[in-house]
Amino acid sequence: MRGTLSIVGVGPGDPELLTIKAARIIGAARCVAFFAKRGRLGHARGIAAQWIDASAEQLRFEYPFTTELSVADPRYLADIGRFYERCAGLLAERLGAGIDAALLCEGDPFFYGSAMYLFDRLRGAFAHRIVPGVTGMSGCWSSADLPFTHGDDVLQVLPGTLERDALAARLRLGDAAVIMKVGGNLPKIRAALDEAGQLGRAIYIEHGTMSGERILPLASLDHSGPDAPYFSMILVPGRQGPR
Repeated sequence: MRGTLSIVGVGPGDPELLTIKAARIIGAARCVAFFAKRGRLGHARGIAAQWIDASAEQLRFEYPFTTELSVADPRYLADIGRFYERCAGLLAERLGAGIDAALLCEGDPFFYGSAMYLFDRLRGAFAHRIVPGVTGMSGCWSSADLPFTHGDDVLQVLPGTLERDALAARLRLGDAAVIMKVGGNLPKIRAALDEAGQLGRAIYIEHGTMSGERILPLASLDHSGPDAPYFSMILVPGRQGPR
């Protein structure tokens, strides 16, 4: 009998934001898999730590790179594709042996989550279930006391990797925006928001719901500072109409 693959969203950082279902499935899994940056524990693993059974196998998937290689580089798709194939193969070995496995994912698995690439490779061969998680954006706007959309507001989720002009054009189209993948794109994002006339409404959040959380207007953030950390986000709230 083959094992079941559970892909489990563990929320944006605060361990108390795991769902009851996520905690139950993680605790019952005989194999717990998670992604991690080289030299790091793994953010999802840290969030779920208290729920992992001491006897469970822990399967660490270390990224070959994170931001070191541009997605436009031809090597990126080839190398990351091989990485996902290896990870899927390791999970397939456990599932084929009848071991139930839980693959952890920060936030929600199907919202910019690496877990979806293993799901693509394994869904046809094994029983599976997806456990949704609290997204980073909802965790951040809750931490910031920032009611975000109402009425007919249109919400856009934009990657900061877009070119400045494209980002500014999209910002003009919606009422509210979440800008992800900030990092070294911060100066460009700031310029696009300024160009779109929305810099004054933008809120910068890093390590939302986690220890060291920082929330402030983007316009007041020091221009000369380093790149934004990986866990950072910019929120432009809607709700500009009557309420």
